[in-house]
Amino acid sequence: MANHKSALKRIRTNEKKRVLNKYQHKTTRNAIKAIRIATDKNEASAKLSSVISMIDKLAKKNIIHANKASNLKSKLTRHVAAL
Repeated sequence: MANHKSALKRIRTNEKKRVLNKYQHKTTRNAIKAIRIATDKNEASAKLSSVISMIDKLAKKNIIHANKASNLKSKLTRHVAAL
C-alpha cells in the first residue's frame, strides 16, 4: 500500500481514468460492431461519422494506437462504401 498522500491520490485518479477509458473503448467497439452488421447503406453511413469521431477521440487520448485508429476508419469506410 502507498505511504504518501500523492501516491494515494494517484491510485484514485488512475482507477477513475481506467474505468472511463474502459467504458469509452467498449462503447466504441459496440458502435463498430453495429456498423459491421448493418445491412442498410443509409443507416451505416449515418453512423459512420459518429464512430469515426469516437475512434479519433480514443486515439487522441492514447487509448488505442494512432495507426490502429487509421486502419479501423479505413476498413469501416470501405465496408460502408461496399454496401
